[in-house]
Parts: sequence; C-alpha cells; structure tokens
Amino acid sequence: MPLNDNSPTHAKKQLNCGGKRRSLYNNMSTATLEKVSQLEQLKKFTTVVADTGDFESMRAFKPQDATTNPSLIFAAVQKPEYAPLLDKAVADLKNSPLSGAVKVEAVMDNLLVQFGMEILKIVPGRVSTETDARLSFDRGGSIDKARRLIAIYEQNGIPRERVLIKIASTWEGIKAAERLQQLGINCNLTLLFSFQQAVACAEAKVKLISPFVGRIYDWYKAHTGKDYKGAEDPGVQSVTKIYNHYKKFDFQTEVMGASFRNVSQIIHLAGCDLLTISPNLLEELSNSTEPIERKLSVEAAKKSDAEPVTFDEKKFRFEFNEDPMAVEKTAEGIRKFSADIVKLEKLISSKLLIGS
Repeated sequence: MPLNDNSPTHAKKQLNCGGKRRSLYNNMSTATLEKVSQLEQLKKFTTVVADTGDFESMRAFKPQDATTNPSLIFAAVQKPEYAPLLDKAVADLKNSPLSGAVKVEAVMDNLLVQFGMEILKIVPGRVSTETDARLSFDRGGSIDKARRLIAIYEQNGIPRERVLIKIASTWEGIKAAERLQQLGINCNLTLLFSFQQAVACAEAKVKLISPFVGRIYDWYKAHTGKDYKGAEDPGVQSVTKIYNHYKKFDFQTEVMGASFRNVSQIIHLAGCDLLTISPNLLEELSNSTEPIERKLSVEAAKKSDAEPVTFDEKKFRFEFNEDPMAVEKTAEGIRKFSADIVKLEKLISSKLLIGS
C-alpha cells in the first residue's frame, strides 16, 4: 500500500532529503567563501593602497588610499582623459602676476593638488602628494613646499588629515618631516631602502614610511644574478625587519610596503600596515582565489629578536653609507623623480606659452 503524506516513514524521508539539501547548501556556501579573490583576502589583513595616477584603476579595485609621484603624473597627463587637469591647473594661474619659473612652479603645485583632489573623490582615505625631489637635501625648502601644497588643498576644502606629503628619506627629508609633523602635516617618507632610514623616521614620529620592496629586489638580483622568491626576497626581508622593529618597540609610524615586482612579494607581506600596489598587480590579485595567510602581525613582532637602536646624524650618515644598495637606490630614485619633474615643467611652460 502506498504511504500517505502523513506517514512517519514519509516524514523521515522528507527530513533526510531536507538534510541533504542543507548539507549541499552548506558545502556550496563554503566553496563560495573559498573563492574570495586574493585582493579581498589581503584587505582583511592590510590596508590596500593604489600606486597609480589612473582614476579608473582606483574605481575598479576600491583601495582605501592612493599615492602618486611625478613619474606617474607625468605619464598620466600624456593621456587625453587627464589632459583637462593640466589645462585647469594652467588656466587657474593664467592671469596670475607671477612669471617665469615661479609661475611654472605654482602651476606644478596646482596640478599636483588637482590630481590629489580627483583621487580623493574616489578613495575614502588619504592621498599621498610628493614634494619636489630636487629639495631632497633642503630641509627648509621641503618644509615650505609641503606647507604650500597643504594650503592649496585646504583652500579647496580638503582637510589636511586626508593628505600625506611625500618626501625622500634623506637625513634632511626626515628632519623636514619631523618639523611638519609638529605642524600637524602628516608625511609619507618615500625612497626608503634601509633600516637606518626607517629607524630615523620612527624617531622623528613620521606618520608613514614607504620601503621600496621591488627596487631592493632589483638591486640584489642585478648584483647576484639570483631570482629571489618568497621569504628569501631581500625586499621582503627588509620590510619584515622594519615592521617587527616598529611593533616590538611601539613606534606609531605606519609601514607601507611599496614598489612591488610580483604578487609573491605582496603575499609574503600580508599583515603589513599598508601595501601600495600597481594596477597590474591589483588585477592579478583580483583574478586569483588562492588562499593567503597573514605573514606579519604585532603578536609575532613582539616575540621577534629585534634590538633597540637609535641614530643621531653622524651615526645615520655613516651606517647608511655602509649600505651600497640603499645609497645607490636612494640617489637613483631622487634623480629619476627630479628628471620627471623637469619634464612636467617643460610641458607646463609650453602650455603657458600657448595660453599667453
């Protein structure tokens, strides 16, 4: 005799069937969770920053912060979609009584801020705006430039809390940043390649540092012929050492790994305060669902073998000079950024002549 719908056996079959459906649903949920992109996994451990002047990349990958430099901005203004920013920067000062190099400098400052303001319409956090790299050994000049940039931001309604002023990690740059921090202007110390630079920045109470992972890797690869991987990467090791030192001794300076050459470098620094990543590597992370584990943490740093150390100017200069990689890469970075500023100035000058 067929069972009716109210029979105990039928009810049991329904229950079992429901259990199977629930089990299948749970398995599907787990599978879905496991397919979270590496980029989203990374964001659970680390604040992701876009290292680009490309607004569309920022919209696509939704970073918390963004950072630019003269090279990125020079590349951006060559593209038609960003030309209006340069045109506006020139137009704003077209009728200014300023002339010559002073006027070009004013337009340059305006252009940097125009980019920064557009970026802040996209990212919810902060933008890093770089000072003139030719001031890298000029403490007073760096301070004056930073104050001018912040003043332009504030005149346009952007609070200084949303801006980081980027300065090269020379001794003069670090001392300029120390004074700027006292004035309430937060700084991002860039072109950082050594432990000495990092410690001096922390002692100066700089808001944030950008150790250049990829350029450290480049130097060692070129000098040894070895293609370093994972935790063996000298750039990864440098940032790990800095992070552990900061956290063990309770320095408040934020560590933002920068200048990456591959996804492996990024994955092996998961847990760092911030990582600033180029669009091509952001895309690679977003297209992979391989699991990422946290590599850096305050808890692990507290257990590290880091020893307290301090640097006055003489000790800093000597020990920095003992590191040929840091000396060469810092100098190279300053030269490259300076060259791109000169290119931007020539472009601005040509625009001013056309508009005159």
